[in-house]
Formats: sequence, C-alpha cells, structure tokens
Amino acid sequence: MGAWRRLLASALVTGRSRILSPQSHHSRLLAPRLVDFFPGTPAAFQGFQGVQRRMSTTTAASSAADATSTAEKPLAEGVEGEETKQAKTEAPVSGEAKVVRRNPVSWLSFFLLVATAAALLFVFEREKKKALDAIRNKEMDVKYGPSVGKAAIGGPFKLVNHEGKTVTEKDFLGNWTLMYFGFTSCPDICPDELQKMVQAIDAVDKKSGLKIAPLFVSVDPERDSVEQMKEYVQEFHPRLVGLTGAPEDIKQVAKSFRVYYMKTGDEGDDYLVDHSIIMYLMDPKMEFVKFFGKNYTVDELSQGIMDEVKNHGKTKRS
Repeated sequence: MGAWRRLLASALVTGRSRILSPQSHHSRLLAPRLVDFFPGTPAAFQGFQGVQRRMSTTTAASSAADATSTAEKPLAEGVEGEETKQAKTEAPVSGEAKVVRRNPVSWLSFFLLVATAAALLFVFEREKKKALDAIRNKEMDVKYGPSVGKAAIGGPFKLVNHEGKTVTEKDFLGNWTLMYFGFTSCPDICPDELQKMVQAIDAVDKKSGLKIAPLFVSVDPERDSVEQMKEYVQEFHPRLVGLTGAPEDIKQVAKSFRVYYMKTGDEGDDYLVDHSIIMYLMDPKMEFVKFFGKNYTVDELSQGIMDEVKNHGKTKRS
C-alpha cells in the first residue's frame, strides 16, 4: 500500500495527468484533498505545489506576453497598413512621373517644317522670276553692230492722252521721244522702268541740255482710262505723257512697234498683262532709232541716248 501511494504521488508530481494542470479546475479541487489523502508523503506534495506555482507563474507571464503582442499587433498592422497604403498610393504617381507621354509633333519640328516650306516657296518664286526674266531678256540682250537698212518699227497711230485730247504721231514731231509700253496696274516692272526712264531723260537734260519727250503707252485699255492715266503719270514726271485709247487702236500701235502683250490670269478685273519690256528711242521725225532693254541701268540708258543723238547728226550730214 505504501508503494502504491508513492507511485501515484510521483505521477501527480511529474504532471503527466492533464487534470493536474495548474490551470485545471480539477487541479485546484484535488490538490488539498491529495495532501490529506497522502499524509505520508509531504515532500512529494510540497514539490507538486511548487511545480504548480511555477507553472502558474509561467502561464501568467506567457499570457501577459501574448496580451502585449496582441495589443501591439493591430498597431503595427495599422502602421504597416498606412505605409503600404501610402506606397500603393504613391506608386502610380511615381510611375506616371517616369512615363511621359510625348507629342508626335513638337513645337521645334513644327517650326522647322514651316521654315522649310517657306524657304522652298521662296526659292521656287525666285527661280520662276529668273526664268521669266531670262525669256523676256532674250530679245533685249542685243549686241549692236553696224546698222544695215532701216528697222520697220513705228508708224502712224491715233490715241488719247491723259488730258483727254486725241493725239497722233505728228504731235510729237520735232522732238526726240522715248516710248515705253506698259499698264498702270503693273505691280513692279512698269514702275521701275518708268522711274528709270524719267531719271535718264533728266540726266540727258542735265548733261547735254537736250529735252527728251517721255511717252507711256497703255497695253491695258480696258482698265487704263484717261483719269487713271492722268493720276498715274503725275507720280513720275511732269513731262511724262500717258496714252490710251480703244482696244483696236492699242492693238494697231503695238503691232507697229512690234510690242507683245497678253492678259494672264483673267479673273474679272483682277488680271496681269504680260508684255515686252522695251523703250524705243524715236528721232524728231518720229522714226525709230534704237531700243533699250530692261538690262540697261539709268547711266547706261542716258549715255546710250546721248550717243545715238550725237551719231544721228553725223549720219544725217554724211
């Protein structure tokens, strides 16, 4: 019986039975009774009670640690959740900062395109003007040699001057005359040539005292009325005479002086007239002496007129 009691006490002390767990309701109820039931083994039950106290202390410490961990976990999870949320929120922003959508056409490329187109247009217009000038100047770039016979240029005409008076070639007899064919709506060539004409006759007058009569004959009678011609010629020189007339009369005088003219880009009243760019020097009998092309400068034109006047007198005497 003594051995059995010791064996049972040892089993209870080592804690192999789950009912003797310090947290067990049965352990709390049985411990006092076991001491009474096993009076012969005080040391064993005192050891059992020590183990029980130690197990209670360990369990309490473990429960406190679990409580602290449980309390800190939501806080940590909250902090981690906020950081994760912020990272997730910032991540797309950072990605968008790296990914830049570029326009397929930048301002620089657009500017270069416009500049290139403007340069090409400028070159095209310049080359076109050169080609037209070359064609027109073919008949003007003439190298003169000894004259043989008399050119069939000039003849009778009947036109209206810028004062509204009807005139013929006889009204200009007795004077050296310089004639130019053009039109008042001409954008650049006619004004340039008329300006060169009046400057040349002024130079001749200054150098030799010879007064040349300048004539401007219109090849655009539909638009160049008497009033239009009067307003136009007054802008160049007080002695410049403007001549216009009926289309048939203009056609006849242009034919007599071998003048080419033709409308271009006919759109109502908005059109240009392509024409010969030549000045005709006529002697006091209104007979043709020489023509001067666009390639002459003011000095060359004035000197050419004086040379022809001088040589004309010698030819007449001989």
